[in-house]
Amino acid sequence: MKRLQSFSPIVNEDSKILILGSMPGAQSLEEQQYYANPMNQFWPIIFTLFNEPIEYKYENRVRFVLNKGIAIWDVVATCQREGSLDSNIKKETINNFEKFFLSYPNIKFIAFNGAKALELYKKGVRGLDVSPKEYRLLPSTSPANTIKFEEKLSKWKIILNYL
Repeated sequence: MKRLQSFSPIVNEDSKILILGSMPGAQSLEEQQYYANPMNQFWPIIFTLFNEPIEYKYENRVRFVLNKGIAIWDVVATCQREGSLDSNIKKETINNFEKFFLSYPNIKFIAFNGAKALELYKKGVRGLDVSPKEYRLLPSTSPANTIKFEEKLSKWKIILNYL
């Protein structure tokens, strides 16, 4: 089984919120874009939170989140996985969060995009005292999570409190 590599974070010095997924899915890895699967509700949720029409060009999406103070990354740096399901993640290595939080001290809140991201973070980043003080588990935007869009959106609104 091939070893998969996640992406560098989308972040800048103005980022206040970090949205953490577990590991990019197969389509995202292929296209080298966060949340590339059109069935994933991440981008529609983000743009709807700000009452903005969704951008379809990836560069514009990246610029949008950075302008809003949002960073995007994944917990897993490398892993083995068949397909895109989080439940298939094996032999993972975790990204260097200590270095990340020291580099971006304005991040005060972590939003976990799904339970697997939080589980892997807690397992891999024990006792990290440079970590932001607050975090929240949010419903996964993955198409595998069949909760209605409106219900996901209502839970995701919490991030607006930290901007």
